Amino acid sequence: RKKLHTAPVGQVFRLRPFHILVATGGGYAGYRKYEDYKLEQLEKRGIEVPVKLASEWEVALYKSVPTRLLSRAWGRLNQVELPTWLRKPVYSLYIWTFGVNMKEAAVEDLHHYRNLSEFFRRKLKPQARPVCCVHSVISPSDGKILNFGQVKNCEVEQVKGVTYSLESFLGPRISTEEMHFSQAPTGNSFQQQLVTKEGNELYHCVIYLAPGDYHCFHSPTDWTVSHRRHFPGSLMSVNPGVARWIKELFCHNERVVLTGDWKHGFFSLTAVGATNVGSIRIYFDQDLHTNSPSYSKGSYNDFSFISNNNKEGIPMRKGEHLGEFNLGSTIVLIFEAPKDFKFNLKAGQKIRFGEALGSL
Repeated sequence: RKKLHTAPVGQVFRLRPFHILVATGGGYAGYRKYEDYKLEQLEKRGIEVPVKLASEWEVALYKSVPTRLLSRAWGRLNQVELPTWLRKPVYSLYIWTFGVNMKEAAVEDLHHYRNLSEFFRRKLKPQARPVCCVHSVISPSDGKILNFGQVKNCEVEQVKGVTYSLESFLGPRISTEEMHFSQAPTGNSFQQQLVTKEGNELYHCVIYLAPGDYHCFHSPTDWTVSHRRHFPGSLMSVNPGVARWIKELFCHNERVVLTGDWKHGFFSLTAVGATNVGSIRIYFDQDLHTNSPSYSKGSYNDFSFISNNNKEGIPMRKGEHLGEFNLGSTIVLIFEAPKDFKFNLKAGQKIRFGEALGSL
């Protein structure tokens, strides 16, 4: 008989704190995905779901999942060139899963897209998204309207009944020297400081981009971008189920805030990152690098587009290409307008780039 030698169990199966953290956090994230699916089914049946916010430990556990690292790995995977014979089966599976309409794509031939990244960033036919000329503010992207309306008490709704702090989301007010518009009246609140004209109100609109949506976003109106603020942060999912569960979700996640002015005063567009969407690109901002390994919690980076050579900032026309996501995420508009501004929307409705959001 041969004597069988076995190593101690501790040497064969040695658990480290990082492995436990990843396994626990990943398992919990999977559980939350299942809960989100059940909520979606109830909503489809017209059953109103009560708001149940996550506790601090649940948020901490979710944030323990290395979503930033996973998103960088996903980004590298997206850059891998697929063999020609494999492209159609892979893209067809994605099209079937997320309901992508390839008839709108500028190039319908799936063999044209060398990798997943090119497929995600596919351009549309010019006539596929006509830009509304009647209304002053249009949808900057395809997606689902999560919430909209007036900003009240310095709080913004990410979904019905779940809010986040306006100041936490945008960060400290930018100095007037960096802004294109005139000095704003001093107010008692952060919200009042953003309103530059008497009689105006502050409005917001949240648009969720699903994986099957067109991933580029455009200028929602004629405005001038004077400042960019980049918040490194987590990359938690931003689907409606998670947005209903985690208070101030958009303040936790990585985001790029563009601020400036339009004909009625203050205007901002924020691109919020999400799981597997660490890459946020702004076409006119070559210095922006999102989801960098050098991540400092609670920090932000400012950049001004106003300089000695450019006193006006970056002018954007309504419908002009502005940037892109790598997979799908969320756009948040916060802007100033007269009190008679009206949204032409319903919460939960699907919208496409170029369609009207609201007007005076």
